[in-house]
Amino acid sequence: MQLLKRIGYFLVGLAFGSVALFFFWKQKNVEFDYLPNARTLKNIRVKPRLFSKEATLTMQQNEIDSIIIANILIYGEVDFGKSKPRQKPCREYWVDSENLETQISLVVKNCDSTATIQKVFVN
Repeated sequence: MQLLKRIGYFLVGLAFGSVALFFFWKQKNVEFDYLPNARTLKNIRVKPRLFSKEATLTMQQNEIDSIIIANILIYGEVDFGKSKPRQKPCREYWVDSENLETQISLVVKNCDSTATIQKVFVN
């Protein structure tokens, strides 16, 4: 009987602690970027973003602005099969859009200090 009481107290404390922790994390707007897709996109987003001439021309022709590109870099999916994450000196990633009417794909060259949008594909 003593063991059941201890387990009960532990579970009540665990529940209260979990609720309090969730409340504090929500107030501080905490993000956990543990998965490779989220880490890669965050790494690209925090760097100054440059656009190649080819990407700029494609964006102008298809009326794609930098806000759409920024949204792709937040909500997109990195296709690691098409990417070259071990390429030196700059890694190259293929990022596909999610939840857009038109499928847009980006080829991003991710260097140490900058991220360059090399190509934009519109399907």
